[in-house]
Amino acid sequence: MDALLAALADPARWRLVTLLAERPRSVGVLAQLAEARQPQTSKHLQALERAGLVDSRRAGQRRVYALRAAPLRGLAAVLTGLADSADRPDGPLAAYDRHVLARHTERLAAVETRWADDRSFGFVRSLRGRPEVVWSHLTDTALLARWWTPDDLRVSELAFEARPGGRIVQEYRDAEDADGSDAVVGRAEGVVEEVRPGEHLAYRLSPLLPDGAPAFTARVELDLRPTDTGTDLAVHWRITDSAVESADFVAGIETGFGQSLDTLATALAAAAHQVDATDRGTFTSTGTGTGTGPRSTP
Repeated sequence: MDALLAALADPARWRLVTLLAERPRSVGVLAQLAEARQPQTSKHLQALERAGLVDSRRAGQRRVYALRAAPLRGLAAVLTGLADSADRPDGPLAAYDRHVLARHTERLAAVETRWADDRSFGFVRSLRGRPEVVWSHLTDTALLARWWTPDDLRVSELAFEARPGGRIVQEYRDAEDADGSDAVVGRAEGVVEEVRPGEHLAYRLSPLLPDGAPAFTARVELDLRPTDTGTDLAVHWRITDSAVESADFVAGIETGFGQSLDTLATALAAAAHQVDATDRGTFTSTGTGTGTGPRSTP
């Protein structure tokens, strides 16, 4: 594939490919049509032949070149696959486009201090797992780190003290920044306000601007309700103390936190599946084999 792309990257070779797509042609005719010297045309054709894009044969005193369609079809299939992957409705590019649109809208609205005050965002998810399991994912830093950022980010520093007055710190980097050499993407600091384990959690969280000042303060309330299949989680954000420079942060709440909750739902579903599989693997033997349960009396 690399050789194919390298061969097609040269404009002169690309011109020859377009000419050969019409019909096989000799070196001399190709040079005339491409308005190039014949020795240069021959070198380009040899490069295309090495890449597998053309075949040649001797016809009397001429060498005639013909285009091979299969490599181009293969390349087209790869490019179509890449485009389809990038363009899928639930893919990262779609989320990126939504964020770009939201950022543009919020920047137009951010004309004065407190411009976004009292803006609210609501999220609801039906989750697998009992409320105490979901609560652990909301408050335990080891579990929080697995979901509390969008897909393209990772937590690099995290503190969550699940008690009234407890400290919250969330610093994150690009998910692919493995060694931490790239710049910190963002940092937020806050304080826990209300704690009713398994039922209700409320805290204030402020993402920080590059100069360390708060972009805004969000009061975040999370309510858990047990259901027959797990837990319903309702999350409510309300914005206060919004700075003019907070537009990009506000624009990212709906998409970013929504992605995070989707990651949480996936993690809880996977954990529940493992528990179900373990339960199915425990059985009582009714024969004379070596089952893990007690044997029946003959």
